[in-house]
Amino acid sequence: MFCFTINRKITTAILLTGIVFSSCKRLVEIGPPTTQVGLDQAFSSDATATSAVLGIYNASFTRDVLFPLSEMPGLSADELQNNVSSPAFDEFKTNSISITNSVISTVLWGYSYSTIAQANAMLDGITRSTALSAPVKNQLMGETKVWRAFINMYLVNMFGDVPMPVTDDPLANATLARTPAVQVWAQIIKDLTEAQGVLTDAYPAALRTRINRQTANALLARAYLYQKQWANAETAAGNVISSGVYSLNKDLNTTFSNTSNEVIWQLATLTGISTYTTNRDANGGSYAAAAGTIPAVTLTDTLYNSLETGDQRKTSWIAATDIGGKNYKVITKYKLRVLASGASTGNEFNVMLRLAEQYLIRAEARAQQGNLSGAIADVDTIRAKAGLPALDNNISQANLLLAIEKERKAELFGEWGHRWFDLKRTPAISGAGKTRADEVIGGMRPATWSSTDILYPIPDGQRVANPALTQNPGYTN
Repeated sequence: MFCFTINRKITTAILLTGIVFSSCKRLVEIGPPTTQVGLDQAFSSDATATSAVLGIYNASFTRDVLFPLSEMPGLSADELQNNVSSPAFDEFKTNSISITNSVISTVLWGYSYSTIAQANAMLDGITRSTALSAPVKNQLMGETKVWRAFINMYLVNMFGDVPMPVTDDPLANATLARTPAVQVWAQIIKDLTEAQGVLTDAYPAALRTRINRQTANALLARAYLYQKQWANAETAAGNVISSGVYSLNKDLNTTFSNTSNEVIWQLATLTGISTYTTNRDANGGSYAAAAGTIPAVTLTDTLYNSLETGDQRKTSWIAATDIGGKNYKVITKYKLRVLASGASTGNEFNVMLRLAEQYLIRAEARAQQGNLSGAIADVDTIRAKAGLPALDNNISQANLLLAIEKERKAELFGEWGHRWFDLKRTPAISGAGKTRADEVIGGMRPATWSSTDILYPIPDGQRVANPALTQNPGYTN
């Protein structure tokens, strides 16, 4: 359940600076304040409608879920370790998550559904409005559908079958049963395809901080890859690569700057410092810390040691640091933790999508279709950027797919749970289990690992509130 106890007269009241639909919180029924307007008013002009949709980008729950979508899957995989002990966080790194885990219920589930609720309210307002100009209506519709697809993609990856609200009806949505994952993926692809059809390559804001057509294409490529629609994945990724809008950064130290031409989509911050390096709070963590202080989250030795000799990502994106007699592999993709003296803002935002992933998506899709030379060319493009030699042109298909998996691990560590989702979606090689997660994580944590751990539990509180929700295998209520 994702409950909203509200007065229908203000169900879709919009805070133009960012709506707050906190899970199971009552909206005080005192009428819309001066910063709120009803849905019809919010979509009575291009300017007010744009402000309403920007509320998705700015909402506190949207921003609070961003880092955990990288951190928690990273802890579940072999790439991240948390250095500040917490029962809720420790459960992820041992793959023994309880049904009452607070990060699951409040952040990964609650905040995600709050964002979807806001997106659905926006889509309802955009659809019903007769006041918007066609270009603005198309842009806002496309942006909102990409947001909904983005969040749904994480929900279905983390939980499998999930409730899938597509209307702005909180009372009906509160009692939805779980939708089969295959249908959720179909809706994700539908939303992204429709967004692709109405958006343009032009960014409506500076520094690529809002969604454009290639953002939809990039997410669509990922969705197709995860659904093993190889030809479609190759086409969608190819559309991004050949668009002429983006290029790979030769200087790895500037890959995550907010002017990087590798960035497809990034979320702005007021300070110009990424969420990934700000101080840890109850909902997230930090890849950076003051000198001599242990960062809340660092890279595992396992992943660090898997990187090849000469890989410039190992020196540009990781700092092996001794603190208190122990060595930590500090993730330094984002360089700023605090502002430089006299600076009013930094030059880093939160990178949501970047071009390197698209080369790796296309490489895997090509390899799966038997186009080994094309796949090798794409992988070599990423390896060259990292200062590594080209792959052997005589590599077998099976070994090429393993090389692509390894390259994704090296390129995308610490970002958006890629490593965890790759292990979950890839079949086992040795036959010792169902997925690569069984082989890799099961081999690392045999005492706590079970094949059912590839899905997180449905929060116990949600099942109590909504009896229509079933639990995932391996967990008991």
